[in-house]
Amino acid sequence: MAVVFHRNDHHRRQLHDRLRGAVRDAEGRQEEPSAAVIDSQSVKADATVALTSRGFDAGKKINGRKRHMLTDTLGLLLAVLVTPASTTDRDAARILLPTAKGRFGRLARVWADGGYTGHLVDWSAAQFGVVLDIVRRSDDIRGFEVLPRRWVVERSFAWCLRSRRLVRDYERRTDTSEAVVLWSMTMLMSRRLAARDQRRPVPTAGAAA
Repeated sequence: MAVVFHRNDHHRRQLHDRLRGAVRDAEGRQEEPSAAVIDSQSVKADATVALTSRGFDAGKKINGRKRHMLTDTLGLLLAVLVTPASTTDRDAARILLPTAKGRFGRLARVWADGGYTGHLVDWSAAQFGVVLDIVRRSDDIRGFEVLPRRWVVERSFAWCLRSRRLVRDYERRTDTSEAVVLWSMTMLMSRRLAARDQRRPVPTAGAAA
């Protein structure tokens, strides 16, 4: 499976991007997004994952890897980076943001949580003209809180976890892990477009005339 993933990296991404454009078009959006949401998800690593490519997320108490994802406002994947779980969100964003801006020239605003505060906000604006909008949790609310915009990428993480291969990280290489995430989102968009086609009314002979 890993061999197939790596040999067909360009074609896999091309297929994914075309499907994302089709989904956005079906939702009445421009093919290229102007806004995005960024967040991370730490998952446990299987025994097949080497110690050199895993780490410990002290906040989540997870020994494994971290998936850093940038999605559009529909929750569709724009960029993914897999790192040891010890990698900070800010460090990963310094890789993801310029990558995304290079691929999506219209990208102008990114929503994020408090883990992306600090110099990253000024750096993003100065280097790429991208406004990093920090969505903070209210101190007055206890327990679970649905935060504006941020729920979008949280839902994307939940979509990924429907794939058994993404419940934890089984891959020896981080780029293979990224490929599995990309493929999972590709399948999700394929099913969404297929379901939309099935709901379309079938034209009758009279309508065709």
